[in-house]
Amino acid sequence: MKKTWWKEAVVYQVYWRSFYDSDGDGYGDLQGVLEKLDYIKKLGIDVIWLNPFYESPDRDNGYDISNYYEIMDKAGDMEIFKKLVSEIHSRGMKVIMDLVVNHTSDQHPWFIESKSSKDNPKRNWYIWQDPRNGKEPNNWRSYFAPSAWEYDEKTKQYYFHSFAVEQPDLNWQNPELRQEIYTMMRFWLDMGIDGFRMDVINLLAKQQAFPDAEDPANISYLANNPGIHEYLQDMNREVLQHYGGMTVGEIPFVTPEEGLLYVGEDRNELNTLFHFQVADEMTTWDMLRFKEIQNLWYQGLKGKGWNSQFLNNHDHTRQVTRYGNDSAYRIESAKLLATMIHTLPGTPYIYQGEEIGMTGVRFDSIDDYNDIAMKNKYKEEVGKGRDPKEVFDSLLLLSRDNSRTPMQWSNQNQAGFTNGTPWIKVNPNYIDINVEEALKDPNSVFYYYQKLITLRKKHDVMVYGDFTDLTAGDEHLYVYTRTLNETTWLIVLNHSNEPREYFLQKEHQATTKELIIANYDIDELELGASFIMQPHEARIYKIKR
Repeated sequence: MKKTWWKEAVVYQVYWRSFYDSDGDGYGDLQGVLEKLDYIKKLGIDVIWLNPFYESPDRDNGYDISNYYEIMDKAGDMEIFKKLVSEIHSRGMKVIMDLVVNHTSDQHPWFIESKSSKDNPKRNWYIWQDPRNGKEPNNWRSYFAPSAWEYDEKTKQYYFHSFAVEQPDLNWQNPELRQEIYTMMRFWLDMGIDGFRMDVINLLAKQQAFPDAEDPANISYLANNPGIHEYLQDMNREVLQHYGGMTVGEIPFVTPEEGLLYVGEDRNELNTLFHFQVADEMTTWDMLRFKEIQNLWYQGLKGKGWNSQFLNNHDHTRQVTRYGNDSAYRIESAKLLATMIHTLPGTPYIYQGEEIGMTGVRFDSIDDYNDIAMKNKYKEEVGKGRDPKEVFDSLLLLSRDNSRTPMQWSNQNQAGFTNGTPWIKVNPNYIDINVEEALKDPNSVFYYYQKLITLRKKHDVMVYGDFTDLTAGDEHLYVYTRTLNETTWLIVLNHSNEPREYFLQKEHQATTKELIIANYDIDELELGASFIMQPHEARIYKIKR
């Protein structure tokens, strides 16, 4: 396994519209990110990932792009962006951008041309199909709508959209389109960025026969189709290999065996990936399934490819709410989840606010939410005759707006995020949970994250160590080792609301154990054959033989 900077890095995701508003319009912006760089640096971050800020009608929070070469007014302008990149680099950090090339906005000039007539030169830049039996070309769903097809009255054909109606998919079979995308990628890389997070990158290739799906609700047919690896190898050959940056692919519906095809070090495609087996299969915490997923991915990629570790992002509910305990043990739980993510094999990602233990939110009405996926699903289900309150309650936990509420900087008005009216409501618990309070408290979640990141920089065992799960069948305790050469670290986690006793493995009982970090105060240096772990307690020991 090759050593590289991006394997050793810790990445901080900045969802800029909710990060910090510098001009009082209610939206975070790139200037706001610039003003908070010292905070990010203080945490110890190596790489900042910025969500899309390209010109956009903003139907899907910037993932509907109308111009790849311009910056939306809400975010700022090119001069601010250039300064931001320079200031990130001057602090010894790197920056990666979202690459959104599965689809564009329906307001993109390419699509406007494509839609204008069947013989337009850009018609084949998107995916158009004739009706079948007077209806949609097939029964496929999109992520955000009951059908993946939208009819165009003028040209009497349907266009394909994996997401919202306003997000038509690009036709990657068209070599002219691919070259245009590569030109755009070079533009931003030449501007000095250090790589890309690639949005739903395994959706680029489509099943060209467009057959009906046996189960339309299982939309895995949108991903991992023939041709995808040829596209990514072409992208690497044409662009990526010439820059040496970091690439992480968002790759849903993928197993470890399939994942290795994207990130194998001999494949010349991507550096690493986000898979979604945890997020998609675990609505709430399931320890046994989580362990199984971790083991499968470790074995599947070991020595051949690289994984990512995360439990939340801009699309998934904040981890302490979804997978931890955000009430009685919020602080302990936040620290435990951090310990786990930063010690499991792969590159750890921190989503803004995670480092102070921000929680999900429950607003009172569907009108308080902005998430297009949630609102479309609500409309669809209520339209079927279901009780609106029942539908609303069923959508709350997994609403993407759980993680999109503004960053909580202080206990001042609007959590110190803006002087105006925020684009989405602030979580009311900002009075107690905010950066200002965290920085005052040496035992805060923030400083715990800082210590974990510092440990990762100093100890290669956290990055490159072999992984062994010692408690595969335990529903509450997660205990594993990371071993590199003569160094072994023992990670002990009690992911439950009750105290649990852990019995040391026989080979660890007669050893000296040095406590590296813990989220409770622990006095003992020498341990017996067992010890009691408190609710949501986390410990890391160095085993000395």
